[in-house]
Amino acid sequence: MKVYYLPTMILRIFFKGLYISTLSQTIGSLIMEIVDLNPANWDEEVARSSILTLVYFWHTQCPWCRKLTPIFEKVASEYSGKIKFARLNILESPSNQELAANLGVMSTPTLMFFCGGRPLMQVVGFMAEEDLKKALDEMLGKYRTCLRQSTDLRGYIV
Repeated sequence: MKVYYLPTMILRIFFKGLYISTLSQTIGSLIMEIVDLNPANWDEEVARSSILTLVYFWHTQCPWCRKLTPIFEKVASEYSGKIKFARLNILESPSNQELAANLGVMSTPTLMFFCGGRPLMQVVGFMAEEDLKKALDEMLGKYRTCLRQSTDLRGYIV
């Protein structure tokens, strides 16, 4: 399932001088996409992705994840089209937990960069917005295009 997050601008609607409601104003150029991952769509969205992918491993009870999520969403809107952004709620299902464990995720929040299905870099813990942007710029400089891997790594993952 793909979830679209919209940066919002609050717009108050008045009708004949009376306040009616507050709406989110959608601006087409600001729409960003963050893919919600699960084992069913992992291969399609990450393993076979031809662009640099940043996966955010998180869960709802993690206090540092609650601090990082708005930063992740803001940065995703700024880097939209350059990097694919995805996230995996590791406590949503046992299969999500197993997928995260197979990738070596031991705590949350964890950010992991993938290129052509291969893990490139992992950052564990909270990151300030400036540090996250610096890491994204560094990874974009190195891996602007994902190189095709010479061997199928799935056979080596236990």
